[in-house]
Amino acid sequence: MHYEGNMIRPPSEAYSILLQATVGCSHNKCTFCGAYKGERFKIKSDAIIDADIDFAATHCRRQRRLFICDGDALIIPQKRLLRILQSIRQRLPWVTRVGVYANTKSIRMKTPEELAQLQANGLGIAYMGVESGDDATLQAVRKGADARKMIEAGRKLRQAGIKLSITVLLGIAGRERSTQHAQATGRVISAIDPEYVGALSLMLIPGTPLYADFEAGHFELLPAEAMLHELGIMIANTDMTGGLFHANHASNYLPLKLKMPADKAHALDLIDRALKGEIKLKPESMRAL
Repeated sequence: MHYEGNMIRPPSEAYSILLQATVGCSHNKCTFCGAYKGERFKIKSDAIIDADIDFAATHCRRQRRLFICDGDALIIPQKRLLRILQSIRQRLPWVTRVGVYANTKSIRMKTPEELAQLQANGLGIAYMGVESGDDATLQAVRKGADARKMIEAGRKLRQAGIKLSITVLLGIAGRERSTQHAQATGRVISAIDPEYVGALSLMLIPGTPLYADFEAGHFELLPAEAMLHELGIMIANTDMTGGLFHANHASNYLPLKLKMPADKAHALDLIDRALKGEIKLKPESMRAL
């Protein structure tokens, strides 16, 4: 397989075929993210993508899922992305689900009919980084969208029949707007009502603008207890009709896996007990991106 740059994928795609169709991220301005700094976004040639699909046809016959990398493959023009999906379906018929990263820009560029066409040709899930539902926080981290656009984009994907996994980021608002961030994020999750939510805890990355703000004293990184308190507020303000809410990423202090809404009260109880010291939190040495 032909890989270049600093390629990433969702934790849930750890055992998937990784087909890199784009390099970098089409937005690449978020202050907290260092994944693609210095990389210029580009779409790979059809010849390289085709060669990788051929490789997978021979060497990846046991893998039932495929993830199209990298930071925002949904932004690939419709005809080219449709061609990639059709090629996957024809040459890798055992693949049962194809996933991509998506952001509000790439989702807004697709019509509802185009998204439905992608779904009909095998696109089963999209991963969208919401990070926060608080407009002030979204603007501060240069996310490139406000809460209204996030909600519209998430609903648009779901209406097309594409499953949606959204990521939110504990601690991204700092101490000053922690409560507003948690409450607003819960409301955005509720409005989108996705199949999956993944809550990560902020870990500062040297070289990013947010890390520079931290070193200059302009941003306060929340301690473990404050991160956990924020998670409790977020869950309390989240009303999902179903689906999973996971806070079990390697960055989190208290691993939680919830089936919503049934496990909501139990999760809030666990958080309360952890804040009282009855449940031990993950030590810093065990946390990772």
